[in-house]
Amino acid sequence: METNNIEATVLGRRVEYPKQYSPEILVAVPRSANREQYGLEAGSLPFVGYDAWHAYEVGFLTQAGLPVQAVLKIVYPCNSRFLVESKSLKLYLNSFNMERIGTSASDGLAKVADMIGRDLGALLQTEVSVGTFGSFAATLPYDFDGYAVLEDMPCAQSAVFEHYTETPSLLKPAAAGGELRVVSHLLRSNCKITHQPDWGSVFIHIGGQSLPTFDSLLQYIVSIRNENHFHEEICEMIFKRLSDAFAPSALAVSCVYTRRGGIDICPSRATDSGLLPRGLISAGCLTQKLLRQ
Repeated sequence: METNNIEATVLGRRVEYPKQYSPEILVAVPRSANREQYGLEAGSLPFVGYDAWHAYEVGFLTQAGLPVQAVLKIVYPCNSRFLVESKSLKLYLNSFNMERIGTSASDGLAKVADMIGRDLGALLQTEVSVGTFGSFAATLPYDFDGYAVLEDMPCAQSAVFEHYTETPSLLKPAAAGGELRVVSHLLRSNCKITHQPDWGSVFIHIGGQSLPTFDSLLQYIVSIRNENHFHEEICEMIFKRLSDAFAPSALAVSCVYTRRGGIDICPSRATDSGLLPRGLISAGCLTQKLLRQ
């Protein structure tokens, strides 16, 4: 479903939770609406990647009326024409709550995953992978070992921060090239429609003859604080700014946002598929995240 007036749907409006299975409530958002301002064209994207969604409040009933609760993971590629709007997905997932599906919990989970994958695939016109998790391993894999925290570095303590709208001119080159793996847990942006704050962490792996200085990269990340974009758009914006400023030979950007309304969104973009976080982009894998996530 493509719309030129997304605000006229469920976004930013008070909407009653559906009382029965309601795939028609899902809203597709054209990716092109945001990409055009950064010169990103569908046929020649400078990145590959995926959007990984975790839904922590998924439930339904078995045919015998027994409630089943699970965590759901949804993954689809960034080259799809559309992304799904998060509030509509939340309403859609809650429409399963009183539906009787499956003869057992495992049977129901398999059927629900199939229904969701089919509905989202039709909506987004792409392949959608769905994983369901009724239990969790004691330890989970982690994709981001060895990333240095920008705000813990000495330069962060002496810096003065004055920019809170996205300012790519803050990015400055270091004296030498090489490779950086850094993270900042100070990522904050706002919902494109409601302007509610979204908090997260941004993981950046960049290599090449020109690299950003630590302090300028942190200054730039902080400058995103008052930007009003969807999570996927923030990730692509950061990727494009770094790509334009430093022409890296290798670049990967992953934004791991905290959950809001029982859902978190974790987009990843990279110059090569081998740089993508393998666990995060796999629908069949739950990965370790941070305490607040």
